[in-house]
Amino acid sequence: MGMNENLSKPLDRLSAELAGDMDQVNALIRERMASRHAPRIPEVTAHLVEAGGKRLRPLLVLAAARLCGYSGANHVLLAAAVEFIHTATLLHDDVVDESRQRRGRPTANLLWDNKTSVLVGDYLFARSFQLMADTDSMRVMRILANASATIAEGEVLQLTAAQDISTSEETYIQIVRGKTAALFSAATEAGSVIAGADEAVQRALFDYGDALGIAFQIVDDLLDYGGMSSTIGKNIGDDFRERKLTLPVIKAIAAAGPDERAFWERTIGHGRQDEGDLETALSLLKRHDALKAARADAIDWAARAKAALGPAPDHPLRAILSDLADYVVSRIS
Repeated sequence: MGMNENLSKPLDRLSAELAGDMDQVNALIRERMASRHAPRIPEVTAHLVEAGGKRLRPLLVLAAARLCGYSGANHVLLAAAVEFIHTATLLHDDVVDESRQRRGRPTANLLWDNKTSVLVGDYLFARSFQLMADTDSMRVMRILANASATIAEGEVLQLTAAQDISTSEETYIQIVRGKTAALFSAATEAGSVIAGADEAVQRALFDYGDALGIAFQIVDDLLDYGGMSSTIGKNIGDDFRERKLTLPVIKAIAAAGPDERAFWERTIGHGRQDEGDLETALSLLKRHDALKAARADAIDWAARAKAALGPAPDHPLRAILSDLADYVVSRIS
């Protein structure tokens, strides 16, 4: 399982289509991440923001707004706000997960410390709400505020479900809908709202972002068990070592016999992992076709994302967004 480089990359096409707007977003991000009194804030923020991320979430804001015919400047404020929320959650997640690598680089909590990562994350959340307020739109403020609460709720749910090998696929989707899909759907919905799109289009773009985010996270979980470390920006098997119950593992546990279930209880439930356990886990995932089944789920969610675009305006960006859903799942082959 690895990257499929033979397909055209819709994300690159989206970036090219929105390059002018994205330049404004990047300039605004650099301006608002500054701090006159605490120089460590821009140091830490720049470490993540300038790390070569694709800026997918702010691009979704810009794309939704332009798709709906928007010609103002508030979509730039919203795109920067969404990127700050995303960066803040990454800083907090790396502390919670005790991560050491992000996007192929050492994490901020490793380079500085946990206190710095948490407090800079808090600062970015505050900056994001300042940007939302600058739009003077109570509706988009409510959308992004609700998304921020949903993200935190999803993370707490993941903590409570972590290492519980009885966790169901339904709970997994609920976690993913919170920690990942909530910001995707908020990005696309907010872009349509700021453009004044009708309710049917707003709902369609919300549904698109929700399904795209779920597909995106399932693929990320799959890549952890079969991607290349240079591609996914972390070490293969990190989710296993961190005892995360991702969809492939949940599917394998559901099909497990008593001995296999005891293996998952020891390694994931109790965290007693020995040399060779990752290889055993991979063997069990293969035995029960868990990776194939999870991939099929990702493809299904991508198809839902494409179908959701039906009510959206006829625009070149709609085709790119549709192709983006296909590309998300083409990363696994």
